Amino acid sequence: MIKSSLILNILVLIPVCAGLAIDAEWANHSYGVFSPARGILLSIYLSILIASVTLYFKMDVKFVASLLFIQIIYKLTTPFTVGTITNPVVISNLFIAVFHSLTLYTLKKNGKL
Repeated sequence: MIKSSLILNILVLIPVCAGLAIDAEWANHSYGVFSPARGILLSIYLSILIASVTLYFKMDVKFVASLLFIQIIYKLTTPFTVGTITNPVVISNLFIAVFHSLTLYTLKKNGKL
């Protein structure tokens, strides 16, 4: 499950980061027009992408668990900070949070945390 969570991060974040970087129309629809705040979000997403790629090739369970835990928290709080559950980013965040939660549960259950 741990590699699956990292692969999920990578597969989601490559197109998201690219869309934000090139100011794609779908990115404007989902994230709003470019602003300093959206630039900061791109930086955070790039950090998660780089960490996910690095940890995929140099696995450290505690580092992965920390990354996933932080992602779960921010993804679960997005409906409250965005003010809606219908935004496509909020919806995908909730699904990814569930997936990452299952990964952490599996790690805990198997005594790896």
